[in-house]
Amino acid sequence: MPDKLSREQLKNLRISGEVLASALREASSFIKPGITTLSLDEIAERALRRQGAIPSFKNYYVSGAGRFPASLCVSINEELVHGIPRDERVLKDGDIVSLDLGANFRGMFTDMAITVGAGRVEPRDKKLIDLTKKVLDEAINFIKPGIKTGDLGNFIENYVKTAGFVVIRDLVGHGVGVAPHSKPQVPNFGEKGSGTTISEGMVLALEPMVSTLGHEIKTDRDGWTIKMAQGQRCAHFEHTVLIIKNGAEIITK
Repeated sequence: MPDKLSREQLKNLRISGEVLASALREASSFIKPGITTLSLDEIAERALRRQGAIPSFKNYYVSGAGRFPASLCVSINEELVHGIPRDERVLKDGDIVSLDLGANFRGMFTDMAITVGAGRVEPRDKKLIDLTKKVLDEAINFIKPGIKTGDLGNFIENYVKTAGFVVIRDLVGHGVGVAPHSKPQVPNFGEKGSGTTISEGMVLALEPMVSTLGHEIKTDRDGWTIKMAQGQRCAHFEHTVLIIKNGAEIITK
């Protein structure tokens, strides 16, 4: 069982989620051909700090990669996650762009990601984006106390497979709340009845990652950016949810 959050922690968790969702919406509204990914990072960070939150990814340390140099992860087309914003990286018409942002409000952490098209997006890419968003919505409707993480992963994978796409297997959702990343792991695949039991009071980052072909990934030379190994396009959506008596409350809204 997770440690029960205090009333003050729950209050700050919800504020963290609201601030994060607002900042990510603001940054995504600027996505268009011609904008730099560094500009998007600056917009997102300003929006968080303006509302009293701290970006939880900036300077986040991972052994072997070092400290992440930005607040916002901006991943384009075949890039799945952890893309580093750069002033020389300019969005082009038809790009699909994943934005992943974390917030820390008074010690309560939330995590959220969306994928957005820049300009005119190919129908196949639009279908990929729409499906990934839809499966996150359906996963939130599916999750409740008593099920296993394997039940949830099995549901997500089958939903995606039925639509003709593939879930990523080497990266997973996770616990969040009192830390940016914590137990349990929440895979987007699995066997029914396997894994960790989901219980009331857990705070989880659910994050389907979907590609048009295989699930194999590779790390870019920058040590951070994770790409699809076959160069295909991919999408990523994420919400922070609080497990409640009969289901899940979306915190990042």
